[in-house]
Amino acid sequence: MIRLILLVLLFLISLLTVFKAPAYYLWLLAIAVTEFPLIFMGIVVILLVTGIWLHKYQMASNIFGVLALVLFLSPIIRSYIIASTLKQNIVAAFGAGSASVNGDSTQKPFSFLRLFKRNPVVEYKTFAYNTDKNTPLSLDFYPAVIDGKRPCIIVVHGGSWSSGNSKQLPELNSYLATAGYNVAAINYRMAPKYKTPVPVEDIHEVFAHLKKHADELQIDTNNFVLLGRSAGAQIALLCAYTHPEPGLKGVVDFYGPADMVWGYSVPSSPLIMDSRLVMRNYIGGAYDDMPQKYVDSSPIEFVNKQTVPTLIIHGDNDVLVSPIHSRKLNEKLQQNNIKHYLLKLPWATHGFDYNINGPGGQLSTYVVERFINTVTE
Repeated sequence: MIRLILLVLLFLISLLTVFKAPAYYLWLLAIAVTEFPLIFMGIVVILLVTGIWLHKYQMASNIFGVLALVLFLSPIIRSYIIASTLKQNIVAAFGAGSASVNGDSTQKPFSFLRLFKRNPVVEYKTFAYNTDKNTPLSLDFYPAVIDGKRPCIIVVHGGSWSSGNSKQLPELNSYLATAGYNVAAINYRMAPKYKTPVPVEDIHEVFAHLKKHADELQIDTNNFVLLGRSAGAQIALLCAYTHPEPGLKGVVDFYGPADMVWGYSVPSSPLIMDSRLVMRNYIGGAYDDMPQKYVDSSPIEFVNKQTVPTLIIHGDNDVLVSPIHSRKLNEKLQQNNIKHYLLKLPWATHGFDYNINGPGGQLSTYVVERFINTVTE
């Protein structure tokens, strides 16, 4: 009976690979289920094997176990399906240069063996970049492992504009450093004390600091890329689209809210997050009280013929930031003939890139590296 209960529970958990999480803690579980599927598959296999010696409820237990196993396996299968055409899609979006990185065109977008791979770790140094302000801010600098002046990726963390820090999801920072890029993961002033566009102003200070110290940090000031996650993606997009810094070559948007007006009109489930409260804290009030400020905070409103190349990555099962934000931004970029690409991950939820060697993590890392390599050539 215990075996049957456990397999039924695992089957219910496996449904998170297909359906959106209905509550906050189930969303956190969904990240683990979809990006660490081998752990759950292993548990199911162990329970199925024990059924060889157990006869009571064996048929029912095996049915639930096999269904759970198939669902846990589904992100891996779907990753292979997306990977089969991903290289061609990236080349079509950004040109022939995106077919390879450092002359290597053999790397596959997804590999089962990489699910077992350990992440590289690059030592970083922390610097203050605005010591003249009342709120001192710092950045974590991951130096490129390749000698000489190299491009710099500025990473803007998420956290609903009110939490998080530069230490968030550091694996990609180390990976990009080993690939030959400097990475500056930044901190910025946050809500509710500070409102938009204060974080964008902080990014401009980051640019000024990095350019001032470019020689000692070995930064190629002609090749910057902004990369933001969630709320940080909104900040990065707004900075890139409203006041692009000289030398900025592109922006990477991980599941960011691109249309704040639409986002306020269609809030998240209250069991997940009070998204309207989050937006009011960041913008300064409700939409009805300050509609223009919501417009001014929407990156989608500032796309034009001069917009920098953009890479968008979003999971279809995102319950914090609707993937419709990314679809709308994708359409606006297409209308303006801007080089861009939207990577859609059908099984993935918000924060799927917690594991860069998971199904979604591998695919997103693949396109991020090729995008950066192409736009900074």
